[in-house]
Amino acid sequence: MTTPLADAMSQLAIYDSLTGSKRQFVPLKAGQVGMYVCGMTVYDYCHIGHARVMVGFDMASRWLARLGYDVNYVRNITDIDDKIIARAAENGEEIGTLTQRFIEAMHEDATALGCEMPNAEPRATDHIDDMQDMIETLVTGNYAYAGDNGDVYYAVDSFDGYGKLSKRNLDDMQAGSRVEVENDKRNPFDFVLWKAAKPDEPQWASPWGQGRPGWHIECSAMSTKCLGSTFDIHGGGHDLQFPHHENEIAQSEAATGCEYARNWMHVGFINVDGEKMSKSLGNFFTIRDVMAKYLPETVRFFLLSSHYRSQVNFSDSALDEAHNSLSRLYNALKLAEQQKGQSIVINEDLVAEAYNSAVGQNFIKAMNDDFNSSTAISVLFGLARDINKAIKAEDVDTAWQLAQQLKALAQVLNILQQPVQQFLQAVTGDQAEDGLTDAVIDNLIIERAESKANKNFARADEIREQLKEAGIELEDSRAGTTWRRA
Repeated sequence: MTTPLADAMSQLAIYDSLTGSKRQFVPLKAGQVGMYVCGMTVYDYCHIGHARVMVGFDMASRWLARLGYDVNYVRNITDIDDKIIARAAENGEEIGTLTQRFIEAMHEDATALGCEMPNAEPRATDHIDDMQDMIETLVTGNYAYAGDNGDVYYAVDSFDGYGKLSKRNLDDMQAGSRVEVENDKRNPFDFVLWKAAKPDEPQWASPWGQGRPGWHIECSAMSTKCLGSTFDIHGGGHDLQFPHHENEIAQSEAATGCEYARNWMHVGFINVDGEKMSKSLGNFFTIRDVMAKYLPETVRFFLLSSHYRSQVNFSDSALDEAHNSLSRLYNALKLAEQQKGQSIVINEDLVAEAYNSAVGQNFIKAMNDDFNSSTAISVLFGLARDINKAIKAEDVDTAWQLAQQLKALAQVLNILQQPVQQFLQAVTGDQAEDGLTDAVIDNLIIERAESKANKNFARADEIREQLKEAGIELEDSRAGTTWRRA
C-alpha cells in the first residue's frame, strides 16, 4: 500500500514510556519494525477502551508502513484466564466455544472500525510450551521458585530493574504495602508464573505438576517467540504499565539477558462523562453499543481526534461533535466533486503528490511527532476550509486539487475513503428504527422538485420541513438537490 517517504522516515519521534522522553525512532533492523501489542482477554465483547487500543495501533502501524517500513505487527489473544473460566462455567459453555465466539466478535468490531488485521495473532493456549521453557529458564537462573502449593513465582527482588517502567521503587512499595501475602510467597509482590491445577479447570503437564500459566508470562513468551528477544515497539493500554508490563520486562530480561522492548507506547484512558469507565458505575459501553448509535467511521474519527496518549472523555455530545466535524470534511469533498462533475479516485501518484505539497509536509510533521493524529486532522480541516474558499471564488480547478490532497492524506488514517453520499446518507441503528428510508427520502425530493416546478411552494416547503424534522438536511445547487442525515 505504501510509497516510501525516505526523507521523513528518519524524522519519526516516539514518546517512550520507559525513559519518559520523546526521541528519534531507530529500528533494531534498518527498514523493519517489530511491534507487539497486548490484546484482549476474550470472555466478553470488546469495550470502547479496547477500540482505542485497536485504532491507535492500527494508525501507528499504517503510518510506519506509509513511511516505508516493513511492519510486523503482533497482537496476542488471551484465551485462558480466570475470567474466561468463570464466564464459561456461568454460561455452561465449553471454554473453546466461548473464546472462539468472542474472538470472532472482536474481529468483526475491529473490521467495522476500519482496522487492518495484525500480521500475527498468537493465542496463549498455542504457546504453553514456550511459556514453560521461559519459566524453567527463570527457575534455573534463581529468578523464580516453586512454592509448596504447586505454584511457581517470580522473585521480584531478584531483578535489579524492577519498577523502571512504572517509576516505582520496590522498597517503597513494600513499606506501604497492603498486599495480602500468600504463605508460599517470599515477597508480597512476587507474581505467579505457573498456577497449580484446580478441579474442573483446564490444565497442562509441566515440570512443576499439572497446571496452567499465569497471565504475565504469556506475553513475554509469545512476543519473544514472534519477534525475538529484543524488538522495536511494545504497546498497550496505560492501565497495563503496572503490573503487567513491568512484570513482562522483569521476566523477559531475566530470561534472555537482553533489552526487552526498545520503545514503550501506552494509550491513554477513556473516561465516560468525566469518570473512569466501569461496569460498577454503570457507564460501561461495548464497541457494539456505540456503533448501534453512531457510524463506525465517526467512532474511529472520534478516537483519532485526540492524541493517543491523552485521556479522552467519551459522551454522546463528544460523538455528536465528532460526527458533525467528519461531515464537514465530507461536505468539502462533496462540493469539489459536484463542481468537477466526478468522484475523486485516489492512486499512489496522487498520494505522492499530496505528501510533496506544503500541506502534505505539515501532515508528515504532525504524524512524525509521536503519531499526532490530532494535529494531522487539523491539517485536514485547513484543507477543507481552503476548498470551501475556492468553491466560493468559483475556482473549480483549485478546489479539485485541494480535495484530492484531502482524501489522499486522510487515507493513512483510514477516514474520508467512502463515497461521499454513502457516508452522508448512512443510517445508524437508531435512525433505521425511527427515520425515513433512502427510497422514501428520494421520492419526497422528487415530489418537492415537481411542487416547485408547479409553483406549489407551500408543499415544497412542507416537504423540506418534514425532512428536516426527520434529521434530513437538503442542499440545493445548480446540479440538483442532495441530502444527508444530520
